[in-house]
This record gives sequence, C-alpha cells and structure tokens, in this order.
Amino acid sequence: MSKTTRATQTLAKAGVAFSVHTYDYDPNAERVGLQAAEALGEDPSRVLKTLMAEVDGKPVCCVVPSDSEVSMKKLASAFGGKSAAMMKPADAERLTGYHVGGISPFGQKKLVPTAIEEAALSEAQVYINGGQRGLQVRLAPTDARDVLKAVAAPLIA
Repeated sequence: MSKTTRATQTLAKAGVAFSVHTYDYDPNAERVGLQAAEALGEDPSRVLKTLMAEVDGKPVCCVVPSDSEVSMKKLASAFGGKSAAMMKPADAERLTGYHVGGISPFGQKKLVPTAIEEAALSEAQVYINGGQRGLQVRLAPTDARDVLKAVAAPLIA
C-alpha cells in the first residue's frame, strides 16, 4: 500500500504535522469507520468519517465521528441550505477521485464546501481517511479544519 496519496501530499504541502497509520480494511464491514477505529485501537469518536452529500443539490463534504450519524437538517443548516441528502457512491467517487471506503476530505479532485463536527475540535488528535482504503492520517482537528477551510458546526443527530 502506498503511503503517499493526494491527501497526504495536500497535508504535506500545507505544512501540517500528521502521521500515517495503516490497518486491514474490511470491505464487508457493516460500518467502515467503526471497523477502522477498532483496527486502530482508537475510540470511535476520534476516528472521523468523510461523507459526501448534497445541500440544495450542490455537493458538500462533511467530517464526523465514526460512531455518529449525520443530521441532514443540521448539515443543510451548516451550509445555509434548506435540504440535504447523501450523495450516491458513484457520484462521490467521480467527484472526489477516491473510492468509497477511501474517501478523504483532503486532496479531492474538485474542491467542495466542507463542514466538520464541532465536537471533534475538542480532541487533541483525530484520524481521518488518508485517501486510500486502510489508510488514516492522524492530526490535530483544528489543522484539518484550517486546511479544508471547513465550517465547524453541530452536524450529528
């Protein structure tokens, strides 16, 4: 597995301190984020999942703890929209250039507005997908927010 991806290159170029962590990705896991947390031996609240959605028909990215569900109402509100819906996996892959299970908010092919769960900012370090299945980057959540120019908002149900 390559430890250099568009995501890690984006972080390195931004001068962000991060470390790379690999684990055995289980394509049959019911919830990929929880499987990653378990494989890394980390609390699921510190392993963030990257989800692609649409707010009022426009693509957005949201980053939330792997043990939580996104509130579509809160997601729409974070972007000043009326409604939100999850993006179809094929559309998410085409837009980001990553495969489902390996979608990172960093280094996506097309920059889209991003929101991060504000509660995650209270953690010292979090894990976020590094752009490949079985690859996570560990970094300060405030650095992630800054690199992504993300809105911090309450996003979970």
